[in-house]
Amino acid sequence: MGIKSFQGKFVGQDKPPFENIKVRDFMSIGLTSFRPEQTIPEVIEILINNRISGGPVVNEKHELVGIISEGDCIKQLSDSQYYNMPIENIKVGDCMIKDVETIDGNTSIFDAAKLFLDAKRRRFPIVENKKLVGMISQKDILKASLKINAQTWDRNK
Repeated sequence: MGIKSFQGKFVGQDKPPFENIKVRDFMSIGLTSFRPEQTIPEVIEILINNRISGGPVVNEKHELVGIISEGDCIKQLSDSQYYNMPIENIKVGDCMIKDVETIDGNTSIFDAAKLFLDAKRRRFPIVENKKLVGMISQKDILKASLKINAQTWDRNK
């Protein structure tokens, strides 16, 4: 007896449904962003008050120049205690991650999911014409996955 495939045909579409769901459809906009000249205590307060774990760092032209995270702040707290240096003098630009990986807004949501797995990142900025336009997180990917449901498949063929 042969093996029956439970994967049906896609209904009314040339591409699988997940290829039509793009990062830009689920990215967060209106982000809390930081400036390179801000101090680490300022960042810590903003992270706590906004209940976020990090954010993009932009220059005066709103171009992405880095990412700052809770982990970066914790490292600075630890180093300031160890080296007996005041944390108030430490600027975001001195401790942010500068080599930032980004995702194109037209990327399929499942291609983005693969990038999350490969890069072991929690979030990716989306940049257009060198300007920050949004951010996609792992949670956004999960929300997008809910759009793909069993009604998309034709199991009778």
